[in-house]
Amino acid sequence: MKERLLAIVKRETVLLVAVAVAAASCFAIPPDGEYVGYFDMQTILLLFCLMAVTAGLQRAGLFRAVGNALLRNVRSSRALAAILVLLCFVSSMLVTNDVALITFVPFGLFLMQVAGWKRRVCLTVTLMTVAANLGSMLTPIGNPQNLYLFTASGLSIPAFLRITLPYVLLAALLLTGAIVVFYRRETVQAVEWKAGKTDGRRLPIYALLFAGCVASAAGAVPALVLAPVVLVVMLLLDRCALTQVDYGLLLTFLALFVFTGNMGRIPALHTFLESTLAGREMLVAVGASQIISNVPAALLLSGFTEHWRALIVGTNLGGLGTLIASMASLISYKQLAIRHPEKKKKYLLVFTLVNVAFLAVLILAACILE
Repeated sequence: MKERLLAIVKRETVLLVAVAVAAASCFAIPPDGEYVGYFDMQTILLLFCLMAVTAGLQRAGLFRAVGNALLRNVRSSRALAAILVLLCFVSSMLVTNDVALITFVPFGLFLMQVAGWKRRVCLTVTLMTVAANLGSMLTPIGNPQNLYLFTASGLSIPAFLRITLPYVLLAALLLTGAIVVFYRRETVQAVEWKAGKTDGRRLPIYALLFAGCVASAAGAVPALVLAPVVLVVMLLLDRCALTQVDYGLLLTFLALFVFTGNMGRIPALHTFLESTLAGREMLVAVGASQIISNVPAALLLSGFTEHWRALIVGTNLGGLGTLIASMASLISYKQLAIRHPEKKKKYLLVFTLVNVAFLAVLILAACILE
């Protein structure tokens, strides 16, 4: 029993902290009618829809099929690394950084093991993680904080893309440079992940649901209408996909909505935080993300500033740096630790050095662009 409780605490640390601070804030502002206005249900419901549909797409074999198609003729270590990084970079724009890493990091580790390529494992997984965290910056549906900030800000999709595109393009150049510098054209054995088959019957239905999610993000379909449709379809087609939804993340959002809503109703605190953020929104967002991760940072800071551009840039760049700056990064670490427990310390060192280097360059770019 004790071990199970410890496992839950480790797995849902952010949720437990969010619930604790939300509960504490209720003593300062007792529950009343204004609590209803705290919750952004468009974000919550749309996030649920995206997670459910992408889980269905994953279980239907779409991502595995795409990965196999791209890797079929790969013969060099540089090409292998480039494809694995590209898969994370591009897929995270549509199916979130979490899903990209859950899908392609185990896939990449498997390919490297079967191909007999043990060199650069830590660097490759690190670059895949960086690629997922930065590729997801591009779109409103690329990661949870983007979805929330996009909804809260009222930005149009073109306006959002104008903010994020320069950084994603720079990230692509940095990733390309890292692959060219650190990887040689060593021959590797061609491999393929043949586990399972693509479910051609379900994929078109999931594609329609995913299109509905994109339409909802653009404001064309209310999430309140989309969510029941997604729930019913998933119950009929693949109930197991619903078990892969990160309900802890949804509850974290709800708890942080309570906390930020209550903090915003304490005049002295609201004034202090507004003055602290003024003119430093991007850097504060980066710094806060290193400690509490970028999703909570986005929710917390958005209650005290409306400089959406700085928050979008800061919380996305803030996903680089420490291992917890983006909770998605923990997915890669756990997968590597399972297959290569002897490389955990080396991975943490490589991960930190690479992330700090990318973060420094991108912050410098942000200071110039902003």
